[in-house]
Amino acid sequence: MKYAAGVDVGGTNIVCGLLDERGNVLVKRKYPTAPEKGSRAILEGIAMTLEELREEAGIASKDVQVVGLGIPGLVDPEAGISRRAVNLQWHQVPVVAELVAMTGKPVFIDNDVRMYVYGEAIAGAGRGHDYVYGITIGTGLAAAFVQHGEMYYGNRFMAGEIGHVPIDHVNFACSCGRIGCLETFVSATGIARQAQTRIEQGEESMLREWFPDVKNIRASDVSRACLAGDSLSRDVLEQTGRTLGRALAWVVTILSPDAIVIGGGGALAGELIFEPMKQELNVRLLEDYRDHFVIKTAELNDDAGIIGSALWALHRHKQR
Repeated sequence: MKYAAGVDVGGTNIVCGLLDERGNVLVKRKYPTAPEKGSRAILEGIAMTLEELREEAGIASKDVQVVGLGIPGLVDPEAGISRRAVNLQWHQVPVVAELVAMTGKPVFIDNDVRMYVYGEAIAGAGRGHDYVYGITIGTGLAAAFVQHGEMYYGNRFMAGEIGHVPIDHVNFACSCGRIGCLETFVSATGIARQAQTRIEQGEESMLREWFPDVKNIRASDVSRACLAGDSLSRDVLEQTGRTLGRALAWVVTILSPDAIVIGGGGALAGELIFEPMKQELNVRLLEDYRDHFVIKTAELNDDAGIIGSALWALHRHKQR
């Protein structure tokens, strides 16, 4: 049996796991990232954790074939470099070279959302489909496209940045420096911001009673208020879903996926967002597109990143 290590590196936490070649997680560990310690300390911690997990699982070192990492921000998977990861305070970090020296294993890196989507495409909600478009609704909005088990990168590995598509009716400032990016509206942050802004402008909501300081409102609170009958919260989630539906109509027309997989914390709102999203897609898509894809909720949850990273590393290693 062959095994692989999968690592999901986040700005807050790191998850390391050992998996078999079918994507089953054997052991895993989650711990704080501590970006203030610097990139080398983080990579040394990953190497040490993977060795501890190998011993815990009783797997011989020679049977661990590869190490795969999903890293936020801009990644050059061919050069093995993290070009820029703001939350990690990384810039031009030679991740692969350093981890190969620390572990003695072939190492493969990619963007964390691509690895999340790859995990879902191969071993999660997208398995059995040839063209899987996956999005994560979290602090931001990110996406990736997997076709016949291969990642679609585009020029300079930049494909999938749907969160930074400008939307006409959106006027929120984005962290990228522009105004009106999709993710400022369709994201957990965007949902909370919509509710906060409308309440500050004088609209009534039970959220005002729950939160004297509206800046403390989170997306989960908007969903909770909606289920309790709050009309403002219901409208926020409906507008979020419709805006996402308009954006996905472009995606479906351009890429023609046979499955769209939606994950991330913002997806926990479920049909409160998905129903208006589907309504918008039905209105905007030609029948030939509309009737030939399915929309699914991600299945692997927090394990998607380590599963995708491990399976992608095994796949890339076989191609060498």
